Amino acid sequence: MMLMVSVQNYEEGLEAHKGGADIIDIKNLQEALVGSAHPWLAKELRAVIPPEKHVSITLGVVPNQEGTVAMAAYAAGRLNATSVKVGFLNTEYGAAVSTLRASKKALEGTQTKLIGSTFADSRLYKGLEADCMVELAKEGGCDGWLIDTLTKDGRNLFDFVPEERLHEMVFRGKELGMSTALSGHLKLSNLDELARINPDIVGVRGAVCSKGERAGTVSWEAVAELKRQIELRKSGEILVHGGNGNGHANGWVVIDGTSQNCAGIIAALTAQVEKDAKSLIEVIIPDALNIYDVILWSEKRGHRLLNQRKEGKSVRVLVQP
Repeated sequence: MMLMVSVQNYEEGLEAHKGGADIIDIKNLQEALVGSAHPWLAKELRAVIPPEKHVSITLGVVPNQEGTVAMAAYAAGRLNATSVKVGFLNTEYGAAVSTLRASKKALEGTQTKLIGSTFADSRLYKGLEADCMVELAKEGGCDGWLIDTLTKDGRNLFDFVPEERLHEMVFRGKELGMSTALSGHLKLSNLDELARINPDIVGVRGAVCSKGERAGTVSWEAVAELKRQIELRKSGEILVHGGNGNGHANGWVVIDGTSQNCAGIIAALTAQVEKDAKSLIEVIIPDALNIYDVILWSEKRGHRLLNQRKEGKSVRVLVQP
């Protein structure tokens, strides 16, 4: 579970970086509901943020102009953004799919990933339902997706979509090999819910601002504390739910997931079972939160989780197909 911090200027970008944010997300909160920052800000931050750290660009709520959006995505690719987020509100589903496909084509020849985005509170604006996000991202050829909120009345993501539904969507996204991200006025008090859902990315702004609200400025100390709290849950020092499973079998295959995200681990498990449904599979998981998605993957497919044990900073989980 990576921490993404939204920034509006150069100084905030440096604060987010200093605090240990995994992703520096550049956007413009003063432009309409949410818009895109000027390209020179992305260029300046990409020049000083180490290449191994993610710098993403948010296009915001995009207009119903496919070529305009594709051109903006093209610019994000040429700025070496890690990813570009394309958000839809008052857009028909078919038009959104077409716009995403055009944006994907615009990114050819770059390393920039395409992220589709919808809003959990879209009903307030008579917009495209967030519930379609996974299928929209799949049909649009996205590398991942984000669900956010737009309302500024104090409500957040969980006021519009329940934890159970968010978990279903995140898990489905992982099964499809997509990165999954949740945002929307999230606070430190939401971390246990988020950890149970276990998206690849958690996006915040107000939670790491000096005044505790998005109108303030990003503070590196607040970023560092939120990052620390996330790591406590990833390491299992703060438990957010329990484990299960037992059984026995013979034959043995090891999947080393230490350099993979949760989607990669699940994809490797699925491929291994399709190739060999008899051997035991031991998977090495570096992030304790991913254990629960492996458990769910096993249960959904009728596999048995035999045991799990901690080894250093990793956890080894044994699965019988």
